[in-house]
Amino acid sequence: MLKKTLALIFLICSFSLHAQPERWQQRARYEMNIDMDAAANRYHGTQHLQYTNNSPDTLTRVFYHLYFNAFQPGSMMDVRSRTISDPDGRVGDRISKLKPDEQGWIKVNSLKHDGKDVRFEVSETILEVTLEQPILPGSTTVFDMVWDAQVPLQIRRSGRDNREGVRFSMTQWYPKLCEYDYQGWHANPYIAREFYGVWGDFDVKITIDRTYLVAAGAYLQNPQEVGFGYETAGTALKIPSGDKLTWHFTAPNVHDFAWTADPDYTHNSIKADDGSVMHFVWQKGNKYDEAWEKLPPIMNRARSIMNEHFGKYPYREYYFIQGGDGGMEYPLATLVTGNRGLNSLVGVAVHEQLHSWYQMVLGSNESLYAWMDEGFTSYAEDLVMNELAREGLLPGRNPVENPFAGEYSAYAQLATSGAEEALTTHADHFTTNYAYGLAAYVKGAVFLNQLEYVIGKTAFEKGLLRYFDTWKFKHPNANDVIRVFEKQSGLELDWYREDWVNTTNTIDYAIDTVYAGDRQNTHVEIGRMGRMAMPLDIVVTYQDGREEMFYAPLESMRGEKPAEGMEKRTVLPDHRWVDPQYGFTIPAPMDQIKRIEIDPTRRMADVDFDNNVWERKL
Repeated sequence: MLKKTLALIFLICSFSLHAQPERWQQRARYEMNIDMDAAANRYHGTQHLQYTNNSPDTLTRVFYHLYFNAFQPGSMMDVRSRTISDPDGRVGDRISKLKPDEQGWIKVNSLKHDGKDVRFEVSETILEVTLEQPILPGSTTVFDMVWDAQVPLQIRRSGRDNREGVRFSMTQWYPKLCEYDYQGWHANPYIAREFYGVWGDFDVKITIDRTYLVAAGAYLQNPQEVGFGYETAGTALKIPSGDKLTWHFTAPNVHDFAWTADPDYTHNSIKADDGSVMHFVWQKGNKYDEAWEKLPPIMNRARSIMNEHFGKYPYREYYFIQGGDGGMEYPLATLVTGNRGLNSLVGVAVHEQLHSWYQMVLGSNESLYAWMDEGFTSYAEDLVMNELAREGLLPGRNPVENPFAGEYSAYAQLATSGAEEALTTHADHFTTNYAYGLAAYVKGAVFLNQLEYVIGKTAFEKGLLRYFDTWKFKHPNANDVIRVFEKQSGLELDWYREDWVNTTNTIDYAIDTVYAGDRQNTHVEIGRMGRMAMPLDIVVTYQDGREEMFYAPLESMRGEKPAEGMEKRTVLPDHRWVDPQYGFTIPAPMDQIKRIEIDPTRRMADVDFDNNVWERKL
């Protein structure tokens, strides 16, 4: 009895030591006051940062991002852009040519930790801080900073005087605490790629010339004082006297804060069907006004589609703002270049708003898992845009049977180009922008649609919602994604993540031979030409028009997906990833068979669909 008791205690202790720990999150609360000198393109800032260390670790250092410092000749961002073989056309060698008054910088004047000065060192876009008093697990501490900054000429995302004439696109503009998670600090230098941040609350006051309208990804606290939203309401405003106004914003449970300012902005808003308020801010007075005026009801419908398929948008406001250098997402807002026709404007607005699901709420580390944000967002964009077209909301655009066909085609081009790199590659370290762009946006999108093929449409759609509800505000990683779909489907899927994410292995199945086994049977031999193995949907079309599915599960799945759509399905024996050939028998004479095709839905990313089909020659 004693031995059994000791054994039980040992097992319990072993389980406790190896059990998956709860995913903790650090927490920040920013209070910032900004005094803008618009004429000089500079501002003075103070920051009161309350930081809670929810990790089990004692922190002896902290790090901040100083993104504006990237916009200086000789910076890592400048050198990277001038030496990569296919530079982003928006950047190129422009940073190297910036004049002193066009460059960006953040100069930290002082930093105190719990009221005492601390030592810090600036390493380009990272502020390294050595603490006299460590931050203990479970404790909350305070940092107070004073800094000055110069807003760079618009090059990439951040800056002033963009190509459409917007004065200030204030993104990546303040000293932002780096994230510390279960992998440690993430103090990545900025070279114009992706972001990662600490969940927190923002309270920001921006003082600027009264001629400017300010828009932010946040809740405006003093709309009457600044006249925002009252342009045509005839309301008695309480606007203070003086040359400047102070705009007061708060943003709860977000990991960044972005704002813009321009004297020519106009503002429109609607209450969406989900109860949130949508704001639209652009420079009025050109030929694109009509597109902006038609945008609100379309985005309202788009939001409803998003809520249905991907989870409920959790904030009460959202801003679509003209600014930036194309389209870029932030919490509660997106900045887009606004001189576009309606369908183009809808497309960029849909894509960037969808980042509210896959980056702003889920908050995966984009630097490590760019495909989990950009790819999933691209997948969702294809779905939403096709539905908008189906409902007649996109003039001249018709819905298509397979809205993801373009993604598969682009992926095949990448996979056969010789330039592909694994999705595990850090976003900053891809050899080419081409490989990064197609990996993050395209291969990430195919990951999802192909997963639907693997586990079935019903389990996949429920899994998407479960993923959002399980991991919102928790920074999920690649394994967290696949585990959700394993739990939803009951299938083992680690093989899928390992091959699709960790390698550049391709899928290529071919119908090698079809021959009469005897008078009543037909034998089919399928060859695996690519290195990645997949379950196989094989559809046989008979001469009389009947269709039958022959389904060959992959042994690694430890199960099978439910039947989808087709009236008759035969489940074949499992096949193994090591086997280069797989054979099965159709219980029908060969002369009764018209066509045999592997995956007619085209959801499997086979790099050569031509060899997937056998047709009887008459």
